[in-house]
Amino acid sequence: MTAHLSNASTAGASLRDIPKSNDFTSHLPADPEYPTPQDSHKAPREKLGPRLVKDALFTYVRPATVEEPELLAISPRAMQDIGIKQGEEETDEFKQVVAGNKILTWDEEKGEGIYPWAQCYGGWQFGSWAAQLGDGRAISLFETTNPSTTRRYEIQLKGAGKTPYSRFADGKAVVRSSIREFVVSEALNALNIPSTRALSLTLLPKDRIVRERIEPGAIVARFAESWLRIGTFDLLRSRGYRGLTRQLAEYVATNVFPGWSSLPSRIPEDTITESTSSTVDPARNVDLESLEGPEELQENRFARIYREIVRRNALTVAKWQAYAFTNGVLNTDNTSVFGLSIDFGPFAFLDNFDPSYTPNHDDHMLRYSYRNQPTIIWWNLVRLGEDLGELIGAGGRVDEDEFREKGVSKEFADVLIKRAEGIIERAGEEYKAVFMHEYKRLMGARLGLKQLSEEDFKGLLSDFLDTLEQLELDFNQSFRKLSHLAVSDLASDDQRKEVAKRFFHAEGITAIGTSLDDATARLGEWLGTLHRRWTEDNVTDEERQSAMKTINPKFIPKSWILDELIDRVEKKGEREVLDRVMKMALNPFEESWGGDAAEEERFCGDVPKFNRAMQCSCSS
Repeated sequence: MTAHLSNASTAGASLRDIPKSNDFTSHLPADPEYPTPQDSHKAPREKLGPRLVKDALFTYVRPATVEEPELLAISPRAMQDIGIKQGEEETDEFKQVVAGNKILTWDEEKGEGIYPWAQCYGGWQFGSWAAQLGDGRAISLFETTNPSTTRRYEIQLKGAGKTPYSRFADGKAVVRSSIREFVVSEALNALNIPSTRALSLTLLPKDRIVRERIEPGAIVARFAESWLRIGTFDLLRSRGYRGLTRQLAEYVATNVFPGWSSLPSRIPEDTITESTSSTVDPARNVDLESLEGPEELQENRFARIYREIVRRNALTVAKWQAYAFTNGVLNTDNTSVFGLSIDFGPFAFLDNFDPSYTPNHDDHMLRYSYRNQPTIIWWNLVRLGEDLGELIGAGGRVDEDEFREKGVSKEFADVLIKRAEGIIERAGEEYKAVFMHEYKRLMGARLGLKQLSEEDFKGLLSDFLDTLEQLELDFNQSFRKLSHLAVSDLASDDQRKEVAKRFFHAEGITAIGTSLDDATARLGEWLGTLHRRWTEDNVTDEERQSAMKTINPKFIPKSWILDELIDRVEKKGEREVLDRVMKMALNPFEESWGGDAAEEERFCGDVPKFNRAMQCSCSS
């Protein structure tokens, strides 16, 4: 069912009055053991625990009730984007809903309404098939559409109790990991990196959860345009669910994306090169008749879904690389169909520029290191291509009754496989082109250039990254420092050497075998090249600096800051610091935030020497 649209205004509405729907559960099959909300609601909560779920994409399951929840913080930006009015977070109803203690959309007396659910999916984890996974501690409450933006979000509680997908876990989340996700979700969005979002953070003081130690529990109320993952398709394929794969693909095209006509066709090969010009946008929609041309190149509408997902993820990983965000666990169940940054475990932003860095201390092979992220996302997308292989390889026969009912005939198999492989291969070229286009665009802007030419990419940018790595300099801070420079600051060798010293750590040069003179000479030489390029662009200092400060953040929620935040909230009972850090995360390009000035500058300054390149575990 789809429930009541309300009179929510652009100023926002109460949580009760915002529009609500359940598109996901209305269009896709439920767990056959609890086929209706009433079946699940009548069942004792303890019976809704781990088991194998077949022939379904979700299970109706309500959040577990908690004692004395404390709302620690909310994101004002999230409230605005959802369409919730300011001050609603002060109401008891809001606090109980985001803690999982109250279901706004279910009428218990009538046994009707929108009922919470947990998704079923699988995944490839560290390159190995992990079979059924699913929302083991995340429970979706409802979907809501902001009337003023028309964007629909699925609201979900993470840490809300056991579901059939919890496996051997407790369905809970600890405050440590919840603080990390709460901050980074909103920080990424503020950096214009596609991400799931965080509405609120709730402490569960009565919950004592066992991880590496006994820790307090927490719930993050989070939201996203879609929580579907590549792993959702992986599980269907592993079980041979042809019909469900098709049903889910059609749902994605028409209910997650704006419809079949919005999905892109193949980019002409003559526009796809490894050095795609930044003046050509390969992510654009190309008006091609997909079923024209040689048979092996014919594409049906399901290939369009695949291309859309490929391009969205290419754009997102390009932004990760441009801002040195490292997810840490890029399994297929952590790769979004919508192209969002999703599921934040041992993530980190790079401190010193080290391409081999991984924030996951269990990632001994560096599979999910910063350097490998574009390759791993493509590996995951190839798995999706295999999941959709039968549909995208069928070409014009995809809607024939015989194909739908009986599958692939022996006579047709070779043609289908060849076509599917070709589509995946061509999508791979598009993935590279879209990635490179976006990465070059962002890095050119971060360097203060009108446009990053191929010569700049291979020279100026590459040399800068090599210098950052060799001299062990902070990645994002270095770009912010460039944003303050004027052309006249770099006019002579002596000036450039003096400017170079601004980029070093407080304790001096940390790179082994490199002296201060060598370091200043190397960075000074690069600054000379930058000076020539800025001069060629003929842009005023004021214009360039202003533009650079809107793309080079002053504040990044580094791991050491999050660790301090966790300690102050969990161990020392501080609360206001969460709001201060969230304000900085939501406005990362500002020079100041009107709070504790000394604290702000410390959080934006040099990373303490022994807190660089921190790692953590997946446990949360």
